[in-house]
Amino acid sequence: MGSKQSLDQIIEQMMDTVRDSKEQIFEICEKTRKEYAGLEIELKDLRVKVAEIIRLTDQKEIHAKLARNRLAEVSREFGKYSNEEVRKAYEHANEHQIQLAVLNQEEKQVRERRDQVERRLLELEDTIERAELLVGQVSVVHNFLVGDLREVGEIVEDAKEKQAFGLKIIQAQEAERKRVARDIHDGPAQLLANVLLRAELVERLYYDQGIESALQEVKDVRQAIKMSLADVRRIIYDLRPMALDDLGLIPTLRKYLSSVDEREDMNVNLRFLVLGDERRMEPNLEVALFRLVQEAVQNALKHANASQIIVKVQLLQERVLLIISDDGLGFDQSEKKEDSFGIMGMKERVNMLKGQFTIESAKGKGTKLMFSVPVELKQEV
Repeated sequence: MGSKQSLDQIIEQMMDTVRDSKEQIFEICEKTRKEYAGLEIELKDLRVKVAEIIRLTDQKEIHAKLARNRLAEVSREFGKYSNEEVRKAYEHANEHQIQLAVLNQEEKQVRERRDQVERRLLELEDTIERAELLVGQVSVVHNFLVGDLREVGEIVEDAKEKQAFGLKIIQAQEAERKRVARDIHDGPAQLLANVLLRAELVERLYYDQGIESALQEVKDVRQAIKMSLADVRRIIYDLRPMALDDLGLIPTLRKYLSSVDEREDMNVNLRFLVLGDERRMEPNLEVALFRLVQEAVQNALKHANASQIIVKVQLLQERVLLIISDDGLGFDQSEKKEDSFGIMGMKERVNMLKGQFTIESAKGKGTKLMFSVPVELKQEV
């Protein structure tokens, strides 16, 4: 018993260390992002400033040249000009020369700072990428430690395959979380930050240029908000279609396949067939069936190079049959592929539903996935 407690304490300490390390890396990543954003703004200002100094320098060089020419003329015909005129010509030429030297020095300093900022941005970009990679790797380690290793050891028959599958799932989860985070950061978060800046601009435009300019900016801000709202709705739908809870499996599949048909830029004919009376099922079953169709369709779109995908749902009294077929490349089922975790994941999901899963495929002859799952009708209140 003492050995078990000691082992549990060691594992708990490891989990705490890994969790703390993940938080520290995340903090470093966030601080780096903030510095990166600030330097991006500074770089834009520096580039504008360099252009402005160059413009002023060009103007000043013209004036300095004219002043030097005037001084040369006065010097050649010294007797024609008074001492005061000579003095003014000299001072005028000297003043322009000093101003030109100041501008050249300022341009040199601004250019050096611009180059420093550009180099620092490259360093920060590398730091952000490395930090994000480390967060994902640490998350994999932490999630693996959280699992009950003894229970896994008792249940898993093929240890290497199951371990690889488990790690692949964790990596896929982390990749999905990273994708969602990037979608939010690059979409709604950026748009909302832009809306905030432009809202401040509206106030300045109102006072500086009048209500017409302010109203035009308000229209642009409204359009940005609409785009942000559309992005948020898309992200929510990808996480879990709300129509599953409200409408059920069949209407949600129709909407999903219709959106895929419209969104994908591949030339694929996507057909959806429903046999039997449409009805509601238990929520967990509807979610599982939807995910099976979603995974099968995405696999066909990514890997099959198909010209046609057919999704068929047959609603029987006690079972639901799903058939997803394509006329794509197909594959040799006897060959073990590194990217076969999608198929394995579908098998695991069907096993949890106590259903059956069969595959018909051959190279050059397309693929047909068939799922047969027992069903319980949703209890009506």
